Amino acid sequence: MGEATQTISDLIQSKLDDLTRAERQLALSVLQNYPASGLGTLTALAQNAGVSVPTVARMVQKLGYKGYPEFQAALREELKAKVKTPIAKHETWAEAAPSEHILNRFTDAVIENIRLTLSQIDPDAFDQACRLIGDETRHLYIVGGRITHTLAEYLFMHMQVIRPNLTHVQTTSNTWPHYLLNVQEGDVIVVFDVRRYENNTLKLAEMADKRGAKIVLLTDQWRSPVHQLAHICLSNRIVVPSAWDSATTIMLLVETMISAIQSLNWEATKERVENLEDMFDQTKLFRKFT
Repeated sequence: MGEATQTISDLIQSKLDDLTRAERQLALSVLQNYPASGLGTLTALAQNAGVSVPTVARMVQKLGYKGYPEFQAALREELKAKVKTPIAKHETWAEAAPSEHILNRFTDAVIENIRLTLSQIDPDAFDQACRLIGDETRHLYIVGGRITHTLAEYLFMHMQVIRPNLTHVQTTSNTWPHYLLNVQEGDVIVVFDVRRYENNTLKLAEMADKRGAKIVLLTDQWRSPVHQLAHICLSNRIVVPSAWDSATTIMLLVETMISAIQSLNWEATKERVENLEDMFDQTKLFRKFT
């Protein structure tokens, strides 16, 4: 694999939809503990993933390798190349702390998540998602889960300024039918769903899909079950040295979306911002320094 820009993780991500159920289970197991998962024996990898040895052999062939030894050699080459990168050469991000300090280990993980996420995002799909979300002729619905509702609220707050005709769907499932009652064909629903994927979110997506809505999904590297219904799926790396997953890469995409969408129809957005600022002045919401 040498100095190739596409990592084995990238390759696995691109092939997920072409894999059988057992192969997909294996692929997700590899990604969950990547790259250490691929450094052991073929038998150990199969056992850890709960699949057969032939399943491992079939999957690595679908990835373009003749067999497991070639796959493993490519992974080792990738790791060798990685240690040569500028990021790997830095002394510490927090200079007053040792390299093994959580400040530096966590930052390393986040930067790697950003790198891997951006290497896998299809710019055309991202642009299409922005056009759908910014299309004022379509009603926009935004929904998150137990944790991701904060990301949904952040996107909703900015979309309120940029465009009209939108709804923030609350995370309690007993209220969802009331929102779905108004969903029409062609409307857009932005769904945030990361592991542990919520059954209520999938049910909402299924009902919205049946009503003809277009779903834009922001999810993790293993992809929420909602991705099978999504018109556009944007996957993010979220693993960090913590009991909780990181929302940094998803927030990066959200803020980039906000920037892109406001530019799609800037004159209208500018007018809305000016009107909003006038209301802020009238209500004396913010302190003025004169």
